[in-house]
Amino acid sequence: MKRLSALKLSLVIATSWSACAMAQEAPQEPQADEGAAIIVTGTRAVGMSAAEAAAPVQVLSEEAIAHVGQPNLNQALTQIVPSFTAQTQGTDMSSFSLSARLRGLSPNHTLLLVNGKRRHGSAILQVATGPFGGSAAPSLDLIPPDAVERIEILQEGAAAVYGTDAIAGVINLILKDDTEGGSFKITGGQNYDSEGETFSVSGNVGFKLGEDGYFNLSGFHRRQDYTTTGTGQVQVTQLDGSLQPNAPAQWSNLTGDALAGINGGQPKTYLTEFFYNMGYDFGGVELYSFGNYARRIGYAKQGYRHPKRVCYESGNLGGSVTTAAYDPSICYGNTGVVGMVPLQHVTEDEYSFTVGAKGEFGGGWNYDLSTTYGHDKNEIWTENSAHREVWQETYAQYLNGSGVLPNTPDSAYDGGFRLSQTTVTADIRKEFDLGLADPLTFAFGGEYRRDTYTIVAGDYYSTYKTGVQSFPGYKESDAGDWNRSAKAGYINVIVNPVEKWTVDLAGRYEDYSDFGDTLIGKATTRFDFSDAVAIRGTVSTGFRAPTLAEQHYSTVAVGPTSAVAVLPAGSPAATLLGFSALKPEKSTNFSGGFVFRPIPKLAVTLDGYLIKIKDRIALTAARYAVQGGVATAEAPAIISALQAAGVVFDAALPNIGAQSFTNGIDTRTWGIDFSAAYPVALDFGSLNLSVSANYNKTKITKNKIPTVFSNISESYIEDASPDYKVVLGALFKSGAFTVNLRETFYGKTSVLVQPGVSSASLIAAGLPTIYEAKVKPTGITDLEVSYAFNDAMTFSLGANNLFDKIPETPALLTGVTIPAGTSPYINGSTTYNSPYGFGPYGTSGGYYYARIDFKF
Repeated sequence: MKRLSALKLSLVIATSWSACAMAQEAPQEPQADEGAAIIVTGTRAVGMSAAEAAAPVQVLSEEAIAHVGQPNLNQALTQIVPSFTAQTQGTDMSSFSLSARLRGLSPNHTLLLVNGKRRHGSAILQVATGPFGGSAAPSLDLIPPDAVERIEILQEGAAAVYGTDAIAGVINLILKDDTEGGSFKITGGQNYDSEGETFSVSGNVGFKLGEDGYFNLSGFHRRQDYTTTGTGQVQVTQLDGSLQPNAPAQWSNLTGDALAGINGGQPKTYLTEFFYNMGYDFGGVELYSFGNYARRIGYAKQGYRHPKRVCYESGNLGGSVTTAAYDPSICYGNTGVVGMVPLQHVTEDEYSFTVGAKGEFGGGWNYDLSTTYGHDKNEIWTENSAHREVWQETYAQYLNGSGVLPNTPDSAYDGGFRLSQTTVTADIRKEFDLGLADPLTFAFGGEYRRDTYTIVAGDYYSTYKTGVQSFPGYKESDAGDWNRSAKAGYINVIVNPVEKWTVDLAGRYEDYSDFGDTLIGKATTRFDFSDAVAIRGTVSTGFRAPTLAEQHYSTVAVGPTSAVAVLPAGSPAATLLGFSALKPEKSTNFSGGFVFRPIPKLAVTLDGYLIKIKDRIALTAARYAVQGGVATAEAPAIISALQAAGVVFDAALPNIGAQSFTNGIDTRTWGIDFSAAYPVALDFGSLNLSVSANYNKTKITKNKIPTVFSNISESYIEDASPDYKVVLGALFKSGAFTVNLRETFYGKTSVLVQPGVSSASLIAAGLPTIYEAKVKPTGITDLEVSYAFNDAMTFSLGANNLFDKIPETPALLTGVTIPAGTSPYINGSTTYNSPYGFGPYGTSGGYYYARIDFKF
């Protein structure tokens, strides 16, 4: 078993420090009432607390974030916020930019702000089929947790206030602005099976600038090792580990568990990032700036290629599995004996900065002027691979007497992505005393935004014929530069007509250079019947233009037994299959709820919501021309479309298809958010109890293109998120000890899947061609125990998914003959005993960690 190096390192450091630290009885700190926190999200009124807000705003303190073991804001939010669902793992490029969703909608429907300013998106587009398909949302993983003072989550539509994207809600990260002191953390951990070893160091320090300024700096570095899934490869062995009947006997070295644990789960990554926040008050005018730089280097294991894949074998130049014996020397390197697992190598450089000024002029008029620029750059290589056609061509030349030994590149530059966003904003606000219960707040402003998106073509070998094994490069026909601009203006009025009644009205006009203009609005109200009971509600409309990536992305996703082309919507090739050009989404959002404070310190909120989206953008499931080695009824049309797109595919693959983005559906999402918190003062400490829950259901109300957007595609929208998620929390403190216990209950998730066996064979056997894959309801336990040796040092041990829960393994097909080398599973998985990857918790199981915190 792999040694526990990262975990041991944290333990050793903690032990050495604790030996010289004087343990002392820490005084009991008063428990923070997060509902009393003054918020800046969801309202332009000044001095409002979360408990008083007319819209549901959840506030996560620095302490709440700190008690999540994995140093990752995505994980922090998914473990604390019931309506927040994080992607647990991806495939290909999506592994390096995991996304998250609010209220079961697309990641593109949640707006991310930093200090109230729009954060740029990711250059990586999620094209893996599933509920996160199409995401180009900002990556929370590129923001150091230690840079964040608190997180404010507005859980309702706010496009009229903040602009496009804010259909499901808004996440606003408020950065630290401390002028002194700091912190330093070391964390080590790994999964229960000793994989996924993680080591991170992070720190934050604050400085005073002159008399009236601050400069706060955070740094973070994390190293994370691979996780793997599965116990064997369907192409080579049967379920019992013996050779497939169609495999050559000389592959006996690959039987048993020889091919176990070679399929990648999470990639190996190195992440380094810095974030600064600064400002100076010149007396009436404050200049401020904040920004970051992040660099990520990652390696993702690709699908296994069997030993005959890159060989010059007469009669088998397509590299299929056959029983014929062969000389491994006709194959590249030692791949003729053991096969190969190519690597996808990605480097990401991301940075952003904001500069602005705010102050007051003209007798009570407040202004905030800012400019933000963000840029994300990704470069992609395939390594530890080979180019089959080049190997075969040079081998043939060698046999014809060229004198040059057979050769092939073992790596290729596949291309890259560039994304940038420039945002200029002006916000003006003034309060007017009209003799009402409170002064009227009047705000107006404007925004200019310019977006650019670039696909960079790969090198010659990555695009020659089928490219190197596992990831063909981006062709010149895929590459391009695209841009758009958008202008917006808004008006916002907040008034209290009578005592305890708040009315918040907002209207916004937006004009896109490529999608025309729109007018959207929002009306929010709240009435407090007493200090103990309040009612609130909102109705709003929204508008979201497709991202440039959704419009223009084009590639071929290749696996060991499949190739699926992603066609740009509206392109000539896509039009042949009914994928028309994308248009904007339009939404209507209704919400209403109650706030209860029946007894001191007990806070209860209950909010219901209904979100209707017209012309929703979604990625379709693959439509196959060849499935299970048999041509489908759609084969002529799909092959014609692939040829029109210039796609060169490997005809030996048993599964070949195409997919695209479409506006073909209207959806309705409704749900309920519930939260309750109660701090208990004990003679020997304190106990903070909390329960929060979300029930969420999405229904496709209209499918305008059922032949294109199949029932499989529908299942990713309707059923791939759990209907409910309940989080129970207990934070206990006594002297130097702290115990944080959290239990999260997830409802069932399911998607429709297709077996690898051809539909014709299934129908002939009287079996369905589509099956339901299910991840059952599950409870996940997180536990952390901390001990403060003194005010400066704390040591923590903890576990996420304490009892090592793992999603179900797909069911086996019965009642039909499974051809040799074909998946026996209902979802067509080519890896034995590989759990479902679409569940709300990951396939890696329990994660155990140690952390040491220093404060100065």
